[in-house]
Amino acid sequence: MDMAIGVRPTSRPILLSSTNFNSVKRSSTNAPSWPKRQFFGGPLSIKTNSKILTAPLRNSVKCSVSEAATEKKLQLVRRDGIRNIAIVAHVDHGKTTLVDAMLRQSKVFRDNQFMQERIMDSNDLERERGITILSKNTSITYKDTKINIIDTPGHSDFGGEVERILNMVEGVLLVVDSVEGPMPQTRFVLKKALEFGHSVIVVINKIDRPSARPDFVINSTFELFIELNATDEQCDFQVIYASGLKGQAGLSPENLSDDLGPLFETVVRCIPGPQIAKDGSLQMLATNIEYDEHKGRIAIGRLHAGMLRKGMDVRICTSEDECRFGRVSELFVYEKFFRVPTELVEAGDICAVCGIDDIQIGETIADKAAGKPLPSIKVEEPTVRMAFSINVSPFVGREGKYVTSRNLRDRLYRELERNLAMKVEDGETSDTFIVSGRGTLHITILIENMRREGYEFMVGPPKVINKTVNDKLLEPFEIAIVEVPEEYVGPVVELLGRRRGHMIDMQGTGSEGTTFMKYKIPTRGLLGLRNSILTVTRGTAVLNTIFDEYGSWAGDISTRDLGSLVAFEDGTSTSYALASSQDRGQMFIGPGVDVYKGQIIGIHQRPGDLSLNVCKKKAATNIRSNKDQTVVLDSPLEYSLDDCIEYIQEDELVEVTPLSIRMCKNPKMTKKSR
Repeated sequence: MDMAIGVRPTSRPILLSSTNFNSVKRSSTNAPSWPKRQFFGGPLSIKTNSKILTAPLRNSVKCSVSEAATEKKLQLVRRDGIRNIAIVAHVDHGKTTLVDAMLRQSKVFRDNQFMQERIMDSNDLERERGITILSKNTSITYKDTKINIIDTPGHSDFGGEVERILNMVEGVLLVVDSVEGPMPQTRFVLKKALEFGHSVIVVINKIDRPSARPDFVINSTFELFIELNATDEQCDFQVIYASGLKGQAGLSPENLSDDLGPLFETVVRCIPGPQIAKDGSLQMLATNIEYDEHKGRIAIGRLHAGMLRKGMDVRICTSEDECRFGRVSELFVYEKFFRVPTELVEAGDICAVCGIDDIQIGETIADKAAGKPLPSIKVEEPTVRMAFSINVSPFVGREGKYVTSRNLRDRLYRELERNLAMKVEDGETSDTFIVSGRGTLHITILIENMRREGYEFMVGPPKVINKTVNDKLLEPFEIAIVEVPEEYVGPVVELLGRRRGHMIDMQGTGSEGTTFMKYKIPTRGLLGLRNSILTVTRGTAVLNTIFDEYGSWAGDISTRDLGSLVAFEDGTSTSYALASSQDRGQMFIGPGVDVYKGQIIGIHQRPGDLSLNVCKKKAATNIRSNKDQTVVLDSPLEYSLDDCIEYIQEDELVEVTPLSIRMCKNPKMTKKSR
């Protein structure tokens, strides 16, 4: 008999039979009949003061699995000693910190071993920026169950990483901030997880924050499940309250355990073991690719059927008609934080395969005799593109190791092997390439990685990828959520209005004095928006965006009102010249900096560009002055790579080298204008 628990505020919990349960059960296609604020999809200990909860709460003994997933896999066998989970959330909601605590409490490290923060963020760029860029695998053992954990990026530009790894798991931990609630990327990753039919555990993280509002967050999350057409079983999600920083979790916000035991118990209980065809033909989908100098390409994925042995001859299939043969030279499984060599991997486990040098993401490693390919991985289309070209400035070759178009082409096409959400096309000339991605940050991370590898090149301004449907021009729109102190709401509303933004929602968060504003805005309007918002809010605003849909052209948008200050000639900047130049606007350079003709050296205080001679020296005469004039210079503006990408316009370029980032006027467009 199915059991559910109802809660009345004036009496003890009562048990309902399956007949009564069905009488209050929500239809998956209709809106719920109970008031929104009355449902709490959480544990039994949530307190209510005056309202009766008519929605079914999760029984803490039994967790449901998606009906669709069960029907699809009835002929398969469940492997019970293993769990495969992905931790997904919006950026900065605490995924990686929570994984740190899980690793620490599962004794992955010795008690006296030094463990740095965000151990999963092993990439230098991830540590510098404080964000996760690449998904990573680890595993822990809780009692007799092995739990494979995949930490995923939270930024919307890296959604392709999340879409890929959902093929490898049976359930997800959806981490939600206890104050902010569901954010744009929360919606995206949850939508993908529900489409796969995965079980979802909602983790209300940062519950120790002073302004935590768990009831509101749970209600908002439940409404999000309804909007995404989740099944009744998926809407009946288990809620865990946690503080990833303190390593605590519990079934109620007021009663947290001293460790993450309740979270581990919930994962084992609510996430089903992998459904496998143990005696079937070998099938493994390559979901991720890594590279090792000694082992070569390493394919990572979950074994869907059969067994994989070291030294085994296999078939690599792209489709039914496109297959080739290979041999597994080495085989690894994930134990704790390391890859451990093994002789045999059974279906259901996540493993790493070496020896197949030409394998690509989305290909299937199958049985040599009777192997069939699995459905390939599909990710959403990119929305922004940028032009990459060889460096044509007078300083070319000073700092970079790879400067030719052949070097640039090989590196860009090599990126496609593991970055499925990115596209590369040949440009109008032989030394130009068009790179398309999910957003400017997606492409900027590639640029930063390339300059650290010794590449030297130029990139143009980001452009939105439009579509034409039935002779009607469509452009991408995004949902933007701005978190801003109350005193800066007015300037932000004015700024977003000028960029064709349409306000959808606006609400305050209480004691912290913060206002959340939700906008639907063209992707064109977001180009260069982050710097403008930080300027008008004195650096206090937080902007989050995610792709929504393609809509009708919104009209012309002006993203920059001021022109640029441009160097008049080649040379070295002097204090004497800068003293008079800084009256024309804000400078990017200080004295003693090598510049070339056409280089952008500052922001003009008026519209239109202005050429300046910043290399002019004080005239030497035979008349000695009584007193040398003291020159006072303003501190130059420091622009990062992201800032430069957002700043430049149609006729400007960013010069990227291993040691420098400069902006300049596009010499090709300058010639055209003449």
